[in-house]
Amino acid sequence: MGWLAAGDTYEVALVEGRVVARSASAKSPAGQDGDPAREPERTLPAEIRERPEVVELQRFAEWLDRHAAECAAQVDTWMVSSLPVATGLLARVWPDEAWQAALRDIVVVGDGPGEVGLLRDADDSCALRVVNLDGETIRLAPRTVTMPHPVLLPDLEELRSFAAELGVVQGVEQLHRATWLKPADIDGAAETITEFAGAEYRSWFHLSSRATSLGYKISGSSVVDRIRDAGRIVTAVVGMSDPYAEEKAWTGGLSWSDEDGHRRLPLTEVGPVAWSEGMRMAAALHAGRTVSTDGTE
Repeated sequence: MGWLAAGDTYEVALVEGRVVARSASAKSPAGQDGDPAREPERTLPAEIRERPEVVELQRFAEWLDRHAAECAAQVDTWMVSSLPVATGLLARVWPDEAWQAALRDIVVVGDGPGEVGLLRDADDSCALRVVNLDGETIRLAPRTVTMPHPVLLPDLEELRSFAAELGVVQGVEQLHRATWLKPADIDGAAETITEFAGAEYRSWFHLSSRATSLGYKISGSSVVDRIRDAGRIVTAVVGMSDPYAEEKAWTGGLSWSDEDGHRRLPLTEVGPVAWSEGMRMAAALHAGRTVSTDGTE
């Protein structure tokens, strides 16, 4: 984006998502005529902060931030849910920098067993170019692809090592998302996990703020996360202490229920994605607990 005149003294532009200003003078620092690159001001000068050009640029920057967050959230939803996504849709959104930042280097899977790799491009012919585990760039043109949750990727460790070798940084956390595998010897009658229960917070407000900052919702006296796993909606639930009965707050056990929340699921009925995402939520809430200055809880 170019520089816009903001009065007679300054020019403004968006630089790395921030509105900056520079002198509109055509003189270089050495006093020579010309059009040199001038260093932008560290802060916007007070006399132009309310000018229409500055206000509109600030609003545009805010919209760009919201748009980027919405794109990342949508890709995260596709990935966590392992939903099929039309390759034509990816081709249409790819020119948008915000979409591209969210999608680039996400692991996509096509129709065949060899059709897996890091997404690098999507063109007008509705084809995708990906880098496979052999380091080769291949072309995929299935009608849809999936961006599997990492717990469903059979070559996860190999993909992680390969991505590290390439210096890949994903815009949406997939390969390095924390995952948990359900133990094979799980108690068939059990309905609750207590591994992360008992995390103490200074208040219910601090606990609920931690939960919402992580993207989870509060429902009654619980932190909840709705997860699509193999086409079924499952709700992961972490209990919370009563905000009206206690000065401090604690997390409770982790359980899963059906979509309506009417039936608690036995642990044996919890699918791999719902299990991993539920454990991820409980672990994140436990990690935010109050810790004293001497390191004790």
